Amino acid sequence: MGRRPLGSGDEWVILPDGRRFWGSFGAAGLLVHSPEAGVLLQHRAGYSHFGGTWGLPGGARHHDETPVQAAIREAGEEAGVPADGVRPRFTSVLDLEVWTYTTVVARAHAHFDPVIGDAESIALAWVPIDGVEELPLHPGFAASWPALRGQLETAPVLIIDGANVVGSRPDGWWKDRAAAADRLAGSLQALADAGVPSAILDLPGDRWWPELVLVLEGEARDASVSGGTVRVERAVADGDSRILELVDELRGVAAAQVTVVTADRALSDAVLARGAKVVGPKTLLELLQP
Repeated sequence: MGRRPLGSGDEWVILPDGRRFWGSFGAAGLLVHSPEAGVLLQHRAGYSHFGGTWGLPGGARHHDETPVQAAIREAGEEAGVPADGVRPRFTSVLDLEVWTYTTVVARAHAHFDPVIGDAESIALAWVPIDGVEELPLHPGFAASWPALRGQLETAPVLIIDGANVVGSRPDGWWKDRAAAADRLAGSLQALADAGVPSAILDLPGDRWWPELVLVLEGEARDASVSGGTVRVERAVADGDSRILELVDELRGVAAAQVTVVTADRALSDAVLARGAKVVGPKTLLELLQP
């Protein structure tokens, strides 16, 4: 099996200290995690950088790609990872100023058998979590693995107080509360695709893809939003009570990291008392700006 033709970005970047890194636009790798099978690793071909070690399928970013797009493309080309079979969970970035490497951690929706797609792999294997450190690892992956492993089960949830967020800006929402809720839900779907900066969720790494839960009350419950990856909760009574019920439900989930978006003082105090986090609508709306 031969090597793939070179694409945009496929060249070495040489740092002032003489170190060389592949990818003029940076590089990215995909760490696919399956709770049942472990993580998907690549045994690197001898001719490659640190050949003979185990690491992640990945490679140079193209000039028009995001790190996530690059990681998923490279993993598809090298290991047969189905693009629609994984969902990003978080990213971690090694930034050397003139060159960056982004580790994209993704969850597999269902088991798949990896397939060697080019000459860059000696082998591909699902490796149990406890067996990763027994392999001769690529030095970069070996350095990052302990932190990555510690976050594999973390499950952030962002709960949005729909009435409070919609009411925080005078865009005519009072004329049609259901339509305003639909607009917010549409913007949240874009955020679900793009991810959330880690600092907002008080989590390590660069970016996370939390579960987004939009809580609607009153007339906003008539919003027509459906489908997508944003979960819509239509409160039977008031929205605050439903939000606190959700926080209480998630307190029993060990890996859950809950953040509520609201500026309501009483609700914020109750959320904080339950050990969850709070951010204001302004923070969310800045993320939703095109």
